[in-house]
Parts: sequence; structure tokens; C-alpha cells
Amino acid sequence: MSRKLALALATGIWLASLCGRADAGDGRDTTADPHYTTAGFFDIHVCNWPDRPLFYMALFSTTHFEELGEVEVDDPDGRALGKLDLTKYRLVLEKGKPEKHVFISQLPIPADAHEGWYQARITLKNGKTVIGQDYVVIKTMPQPSGFNPADKAEIPDVPEQLRWNPVPGAQFYQVTIKDAWADDKVILTSKLLDEPRLALPPGMLQKGGYYSWRVHARDINEDVKLGDFNYGTLGRELEFSIAP
Repeated sequence: MSRKLALALATGIWLASLCGRADAGDGRDTTADPHYTTAGFFDIHVCNWPDRPLFYMALFSTTHFEELGEVEVDDPDGRALGKLDLTKYRLVLEKGKPEKHVFISQLPIPADAHEGWYQARITLKNGKTVIGQDYVVIKTMPQPSGFNPADKAEIPDVPEQLRWNPVPGAQFYQVTIKDAWADDKVILTSKLLDEPRLALPPGMLQKGGYYSWRVHARDINEDVKLGDFNYGTLGRELEFSIAP
């Protein structure tokens, strides 16, 4: 994932009057961005993954992880959708910046779910509560298609790029590549791409190699109202080999 992840999927990132200012860490002014709180950053987006119903991906990132008590997510009608699992997180370490934990949980989308402001109630261990908000539009982004190389293909030479068809509604893409001969080690997670192709770094793929890859598509990036992104789709994992 990258701020641009993953595998963003989807989206709300960002009550200044209630919560004060939180540091975005990248120079952005967050005072007018409701996804940001003094405790951290909240985002929720709609995900379309292979072979399962639509679901919400809720995210809270913070450098104040030792102070967290719980994070509860509510829909626009104030109904509880669930809590984030604070035992599971992605660790983010950047030179010159404090350690950050990104807590991510998948939540079901009720049949009567609708557009509006979703909120996270972040309760700290000292009893203080702050609110993060994200505006969500319930949409389904189609799965990626038209892959080149095709799934299970053996290709004669090391490719210079990976390509796929434009996904309706998508403005950005991110690609993850694994090396199947190296226990499916991730060898590349791309930056956000603004077109449906990935130029491959020279020398990364090898003759005789066996690789898997998948495409994550998203509608927007870092919007004050809709967050990191609003909705997205994760394509199925594809495989290809390169002749020796």
C-alpha cells in the first residue's frame, strides 16, 4: 500500500474545529481536512475484490499508537459498522520521521448503505475522544481486464512493460509483482500510475523467471472530501513465465 496504498484501494482521509491540526507529514495543510485529527488520519473506502461482495476498507494511521484505546466506525445515520482491530497493523518507518502504525480492517456494507459522511470515533487511553470523518459514495469499480502478458502465459523474452485495459472510473493504478521462485517475495510495488501500464525496471525480471502480478485501481488520490480515494478495485492475481 502507499499513500497512493494499495493495494488503495478506496478512500476517506483527513473537524479541525473539534480536533485541531494534525501533521500530514508531507507538508500539506490539514486544518480544513476532516480526515485528520490530533490522534491520526482516518479513511474508509469501497472495495471490489475478486470472488466476494463489496466491502468497506477502514483505515486509521497514527504515530500515537501507544495512546490508542479503540477506533469505532459509524455510518452517516450514526449506526455502528464495527471497530478496527488494533492488534493488526502495517508498520511504516521513514527516515527522520516517528514510527507510524496503520490499522486496517474490512467491514461489511449493509444492504441499505448510502452516501454520506462516515466517521471514526477515536478514543484514547486517557479517555479523550476525537472524530475523523470521510465522505463515501457507494460505487462499484469494475475488475481490471485485458492483461498483457495474459494469465498463465509463457513469453519468449523479458517484457519491457505490463499492460491492461483502462478501468472505467479509475484515474490511478498500482501494481504489485512477486517472484514465484523466491517464495512469492514482493519485488515491486509501483508508485501510483496515471495510465494502464507499468514500465518495468531493467534487470528486475529474468529469463527463466516465474512471476505473479496484480493491479489495484482507484478513482482519485488525496481528496479533501473523499480522502485517499473513494472506491477502487483489486484485480485477481495473474501469473506468467519467461522462457529460458
